[in-house]
Amino acid sequence: MEIKLTTEEIRYIALFGHLTGAEAIDCILDEKEVVFVVKKGDMGLAIGKKGININRIKKSIGNPVEVVEYSDDAGEFIQNSFYPVPVKKIKIFNEKNKKLASVGVAMEDRGLAIGKNGRRIKKVKKLAQRHYGIDDVIIN
Repeated sequence: MEIKLTTEEIRYIALFGHLTGAEAIDCILDEKEVVFVVKKGDMGLAIGKKGININRIKKSIGNPVEVVEYSDDAGEFIQNSFYPVPVKKIKIFNEKNKKLASVGVAMEDRGLAIGKNGRRIKKVKKLAQRHYGIDDVIIN
């Protein structure tokens, strides 16, 4: 999938790479946080020892930062996007000309999976759409 980045997102990706040494392949900005998608295997580098790199990024940007590890497997990528929520199972299927992902989480983790004001599920939906063309992510 081709991802279109704004000038600001491109600047953030460059800054992220410069400060962490990890390769960010996508960046999503919203009014409350910045989400970086890093190349598979770069998660440790992005966070740094005792979180030093991630804290450096937060300080430079002045916003909360979240890092998601990319995967070539759509299910694994969606699971990574939900972290730290434990995901039981993911099923990706087509229905009525739409590509959907059904994500199973424990009843007690539903609130965490949705996030405050629906922020986590919105982020997961946006990432799934941008990277895999998934039209909707349903929690069940």
